[in-house]
Amino acid sequence: MAAIEYQDASPQVRSVFDDIKATRGVPDVNNFWKYLARDPVLLRRTWASVKEIMSPGALDVRTKEMIYLAVSVTNGCPYCIASHGAAARKVGMSEEMFGELMAVVGMANKTNRLANGYRVPVDPAFER
Repeated sequence: MAAIEYQDASPQVRSVFDDIKATRGVPDVNNFWKYLARDPVLLRRTWASVKEIMSPGALDVRTKEMIYLAVSVTNGCPYCIASHGAAARKVGMSEEMFGELMAVVGMANKTNRLANGYRVPVDPAFER
């Protein structure tokens, strides 16, 4: 399966690519979008969701990128680790912050597995 390059893209795909480039201030879209472009409906829907969810809101962009990075590490997605690691650094994540984030990810994965393995019931005080 090959990536769809801008010059080979349909007008529908070019429109999404143009929006990605304008929104992110980049000269070209990254490979993730080029591969999703094989399905223009999926490309448009995914970009619209990412654009909305990753915009500043109650959480700032750096926090959102660091959360995305943490989930990507947990899910074992090398592409997303590289992409969102770079994005988090671009918006101010320091190496010290990255180290602490990885410590939290490692601890959460360990304690989650222990709680699941032991089938620990949720304390009533934690219920909402």
